[in-house]
Amino acid sequence: MGDDLLRTIVKSGALGTISVFAVIFLLYRFAAERVEVIELHTYSEVNEIVTTRLWILDFEGFQYFRVGSDGSGWYDRLQNTLVKQGYFEMTRDGKSARYRSENRPEKSIEINQLMSAKYGWGDAFIGMLTGGRFGSIPIQLIPL
Repeated sequence: MGDDLLRTIVKSGALGTISVFAVIFLLYRFAAERVEVIELHTYSEVNEIVTTRLWILDFEGFQYFRVGSDGSGWYDRLQNTLVKQGYFEMTRDGKSARYRSENRPEKSIEINQLMSAKYGWGDAFIGMLTGGRFGSIPIQLIPL
């Protein structure tokens, strides 16, 4: 009887844990995709196109996205793509265009506030999961 009870508790705990992770994953997906999302097209190390969905912000006549202070795989691919071909492609509202980019860390506080206003609770939720927005680096897009 003791072993059966222990198995039941373990199974319940495992199912509970799986359920919690499933709910967090679904909330993350919903938070990430519920407002405007662009497609960033970069190249992998083996020269395959990789499409990454990112948030975007319009500010002072430029478009911005941001990378966390600890970096990201998409950001590494962006840098490699810029080194290889001098530009990257982005699709927004079904229209693709080419860009260069410039890191603008001095705009971090302002861009974080504007992103928070645009993406609302989703920005706060994803920030909580990823360790916050402190030190994130705005990336200014420069159209070609």
